[in-house]
Parts: sequence; structure tokens; C-alpha cells
Amino acid sequence: MSKSVNIISETEAAISKPKPKVPLKVRLSKKKQKLIMAILTLFAAVAAVIFLMPTVLTIANSFMSASEINANYGLIFSESEDGGKEYIAEKINLKFIPDMVSFSQYYTVLFKSPDYLLKFWNSVILVVPIVIFQLVTASLAAYSFARLKGRLKEVIFFVYIVVMLMPYQVTLVPNYLISDWLGILDTRAAIILPGIFTPFAVFILSKIMRRIPVSLIEAAQLDGAGELQIFAHICMPLCKSALFSVAILVFIDYWNMVEQPLVLLSDTNLYPLSVFLSQINSGEIGLAFAVATIYMIPTLLMFLYGEDYLVEGIAYSGGIKG
Repeated sequence: MSKSVNIISETEAAISKPKPKVPLKVRLSKKKQKLIMAILTLFAAVAAVIFLMPTVLTIANSFMSASEINANYGLIFSESEDGGKEYIAEKINLKFIPDMVSFSQYYTVLFKSPDYLLKFWNSVILVVPIVIFQLVTASLAAYSFARLKGRLKEVIFFVYIVVMLMPYQVTLVPNYLISDWLGILDTRAAIILPGIFTPFAVFILSKIMRRIPVSLIEAAQLDGAGELQIFAHICMPLCKSALFSVAILVFIDYWNMVEQPLVLLSDTNLYPLSVFLSQINSGEIGLAFAVATIYMIPTLLMFLYGEDYLVEGIAYSGGIKG
């Protein structure tokens, strides 16, 4: 009984004991950190709104009628004396909410203007094979860089890095000469073949495959697994997030390509939609908004579907998740 009384008295004494005061400097520093965090959050929110405004404006204006589009933006361009388009420096009315929702712009683009759909499918035909075959070749090359040892491998990998750091405009002339020598100039193969063997995906995947624990591979070898089985059943599952992130980045890169078609293709019927967008502004402005919205849909879907994979693949540290 006395022990329980002592425990109760000690507990009451501990509760009634005054709590140590937090130093004033510590409290001020915490308030300062919260203030800085609030300022940074506000700055990030404002920056996000600014970056999203053009996209939101494009999507909203694509649902406006032709008369409303002309009323808001009809003074941007006018006919010059030589018959071209001349910019007029007057204020325009930016509207984010249409007075009346209209699908006339999309109807014109999808059903009355086959050129737009032709260019869209040209983009799909060019980009999808590049993404698929680049992942195949890059994963095989990355596995070789991760598994092989030797001085020659390091030299080849260094050349990969140098080529990757070069802007595409530097390698455009050699690509043109090689395409001409192979006889594929002015064909889709002139764009697809160089796109398949770009070093970016090889660099990313090789860095990740090198971080796969050697003990895991050695355990598979002790079980009788060959190199192909190790590649298919160990490396590929562990690099799933990296493969998705590389696929998204490669798709966005080649979906927006402009220089390659302009230099390697002389037939305008083979041009992708990214090149054809500049010609839309010379016509009706409303069609430009609708086509731009259609043009953004594949990249938005790719990003929304693979956002988690993209973040995980970029931040992947190479460890095995437990």
C-alpha cells in the first residue's frame, strides 16, 4: 500500500513540476522558420499560377465560339500591304471563362481539316517507335555497361556522356550526311533511327543498374541463372520506375521536336504536328487554341499516368525496397 502511495505522490509531483521554459532565441528561430516557409510556399504558389496560366488560357479559349475569339483577339494580326500578317500593338481581352461553351473549333479541326489529324498521326508514328526501341536498346546497353569491366568500357561510356552533353544541333549535320549515305533521307527512318540510339536513356539506366547489389546477382548465378535471365528477371523489375521515367522524358522530348523534321524531311506531308503548329497561327486564332489543346493531351496523359514512376525513377537511389 505504501508503494502505491509513493508512486502516486511521485506522479503528482512530476505533473505539478513546472515545465522548462523554451529559450527566447529558440522560439524566435522557430517563428522565423515558419515565416520563411510561408513566404516560400506563397512564392511557389504564385509561380505555379503564372506557369499554368498559358495552359489554362489555351484550354479555356479552345471552347469559345469563333465570334468570341475574334472579339477578344481579332486585333492581334491584320493584313499588311504585301499580303502577309502584321502585328498590331493593341491591348487584347484575355478571358479564362467563355461566355458560351462551343465545340465548333474542335469540330472544324477533327472533321473539316484532315491536315491537322494527318500531322497528329505523323507525330504518333514517329515518336512511339523511338520510345519503344530506345528503351530496348538502352536497357541492353546499360546492362552491358553495368556488368562488364575494363578500360574499353569506361572509354565508350565517356564517349556516351560527351555525345549526350552535345546539343542536338551539333550532331544534326552528321545525321543528315549519314542518312543521305544510307539512302533514308526524306523518310521517317531518318528521324526514327537516330532517335533509337540516343545516349540519354543509356546513361540514366546504366547508373541505376550499377547500383543493383552484386550479392543479388551472385545469388542468381549460384542458382544457375544466365546473363539473359539476370537481365530479364532481376534488372528489369528493379529498373521499372526508371524505365517509365525515361519513357516519359523521351516521349516529351521527341513529341516536341522541330529541328529534325525540318532538316531531314523535305516532304511536308511527313511533318509532325509540332512543326505544323507554327502554320496554324497564320489562319484562324481559334483553331490554334483547339489544335494546341489536342497537341497537349498525349503529354498530359503520359505525365498524369506516370507521375509516380517519374518521381520515383528520378529519386531512385539504387537500394532494394524492403
